[in-house]
Amino acid sequence: MEERDVELITALVIKAMEGSKEKESYAVPIGVSARHVHLTGEHVEILFGKGYELTRKKELMGGQFASNEQVTIVGYKLRAMENVRILGPVRKKSQVEISATDAIKLGIKAPVRDSGDIENSAPITIVGPKGAIYLKEGCIIAKRHIHMAPSDARAAGVKNGEVVSVKAENVRGTTFNHVTIRVDESYTLEMHIDTDEANAAGIITGDTALIYKS
Repeated sequence: MEERDVELITALVIKAMEGSKEKESYAVPIGVSARHVHLTGEHVEILFGKGYELTRKKELMGGQFASNEQVTIVGYKLRAMENVRILGPVRKKSQVEISATDAIKLGIKAPVRDSGDIENSAPITIVGPKGAIYLKEGCIIAKRHIHMAPSDARAAGVKNGEVVSVKAENVRGTTFNHVTIRVDESYTLEMHIDTDEANAAGIITGDTALIYKS
């Protein structure tokens, strides 16, 4: 085989490999999630008064909404953060989601968890206009994840619970590993990261990144 033929074959192989990589990636918009609280109906009444119901400020995916109501969260040695928004509707268990920087400011050791996985998580106090509640466990740093409708999952070639890597092709070129896929008919395609992750990667809500299978 002549040298010219070898060079041609090599070029074709490289091009095919690059094309394969492009097919294995999938663009996803990013949403930056600030600290927030989820509450049970009982806890809403303790914080805001008997019979009180959360009021809607902004509709979110999956039937959730950002409420008009806000609370104060209090950590170790009465370190507090005010004006933390509540997301509705009410849940079976109350939960507080913060960033790692928030945890340092509050003086607590919050673990990185999937939403809803609060067993043996950090304790925290929530204060409202009518009362306060103390959670022995319930404060976490939310694990980064991607919401998808089934059609998005099929197009991306992923399934519910799968773990992927996501790369932001911006000036900082950050790759996020250990990103969990969540699939549901009610979801809109969006990756959720917290404010620490967004600031470090130079990302704002509405930016896009590429999903790669781990």
